[in-house]
Amino acid sequence: QVQLVESGGGLVQAGGSLRLSCAASGRSFSNCTMAWFRQAPGKEREFVAAINWSGGATSYADSVKGRFTISRDNAKNTLYLQMISLKPGDTAVYYCAADAKGSWNKVSGYDYWGQGTQVTVSS
Repeated sequence: QVQLVESGGGLVQAGGSLRLSCAASGRSFSNCTMAWFRQAPGKEREFVAAINWSGGATSYADSVKGRFTISRDNAKNTLYLQMISLKPGDTAVYYCAADAKGSWNKVSGYDYWGQGTQVTVSS
């Protein structure tokens, strides 16, 4: 059974940092694009960042460029998202996604999803 399990979310003050992890099991994603999306209450799920299979190519939403860094460790089958200078607007449930078949920044492009981890940034 393929599973993506996110961790590392929590409550942080504005300006603080968090590091999210996404551990994959059931199959290797070392040859797949992986990504982070987020969904705030009452809003649609939106793209945050994506990384290709080798880690050699990344893409970020404009709203997080310069503050968030996506990375992966294929030996551990794990995806990461380092978040700094967090803002209240970053508050959302963050989801890990894997195996993009289409556009990197589209929800519909991914076959596998985690259950999400809550990130709350207080002002």
